[in-house]
Amino acid sequence: MTQPRRGFHIAGTYFPAPTLPPGLYLVPTPIGNLGDITLRALQTLAGADLIACEDTRVSRKLLEHYGIATATTAYHDHNAAAVRPALLKRIAEGAAVALISDAGTPAISDPGYKLVREAREHDLAVTALPGASSVLTALVASGLPTDRFLFEGFLPPKSTQRRDRIAELSRIPASLVLFEGGSRVAATLSDLAAGFGEREAAICRELTKLHEEVRRAPWPALAENYAGEAETRGEFVIVIAPPGEAAAPDADDVDGLIRAALVRVSVKDAVGEIVAATGLPRRDVYQRALELAKERSDAAP
Repeated sequence: MTQPRRGFHIAGTYFPAPTLPPGLYLVPTPIGNLGDITLRALQTLAGADLIACEDTRVSRKLLEHYGIATATTAYHDHNAAAVRPALLKRIAEGAAVALISDAGTPAISDPGYKLVREAREHDLAVTALPGASSVLTALVASGLPTDRFLFEGFLPPKSTQRRDRIAELSRIPASLVLFEGGSRVAATLSDLAAGFGEREAAICRELTKLHEEVRRAPWPALAENYAGEAETRGEFVIVIAPPGEAAAPDADDVDGLIRAALVRVSVKDAVGEIVAATGLPRRDVYQRALELAKERSDAAP
C-alpha cells in the first residue's frame, strides 16, 4: 500500500500527517534534545505546505531526523522584509505555512513577530503551538523565584548602553531572564555584577543537552568564574533574582523610570513597562508619562 506523501517517522514507525487548514503555524522546536519536540509539532511540520526557517541548514537536521520532507525557505533578520510579503501571499492563496526558529519558540527575539502581526492585520489564521522555550526552561531550572519575571532578551552590545539598561533593570521587582552570546558573555557578566551587587543569579548553557550546565551563585562569584576559564561557547540564558523587599518607589524614582523608558519606546509602551515594574496604578503612571513626554518635547531643539 502506498503511503501518503505527508508524514513523519518516530523510531522507524511511519505516521501520516493530517491536512492543515490555510494559515500561519508557529511551531516550537527543541532547544537541544530532539526528543523534546511534541507530536502536534511533528504533525504540523509534516502537514504544512511550506516551512519558514531561521536557518534551513539547522532545521534540516531536525526534519531529516523525523523523516519530514516538507519544502523549506529561509526567513531571518536579514531577509524578513523581502520574504514576508511572499509568505503572506501564499497563506492568502490557501497554503499552510509553518514558522520555526533554530531552537525554541519562534517570534521570541526574532523577526517572527512581524510576520504574525501582519498575518493578523490581513485577517489570516494564526495558530501558536505550545512547546520548548529556553526562557521558561532556564527560569524553572534556576531555583529562583518564578511567580513574577521579566524577559529582557539581549542587552545592548555597547558597554555604556548596556550599563544604563542594567541600572533600569536593577529596580524591577521581579526575576529577570536575559540572553547573551558566548563572545560577549564575560563583559556582560562583569557589567551585571557591577549593577546587581550581591544579588543571586543563575547562568544556564547547553540546556537539555548532554553537558547541560546551570551555575547559581551571587554575582561576584559568577562574574569571576566566567572571566577565567569557564566555557563560553554557545548562547547563555541568564536568570537574576529579584531585589529584596523594598519600599515602593518614590515620585523621583518613578519619574526616572519613565524618562528612561521614553527614550526607547512610546508613551503607551513606557506606561506598560512602569506599571509592570512598580505595580503602580496605570492611570497615575499614564498621566505622569504624558507630562514628562510633553516636557521632553518642549525641551527638544
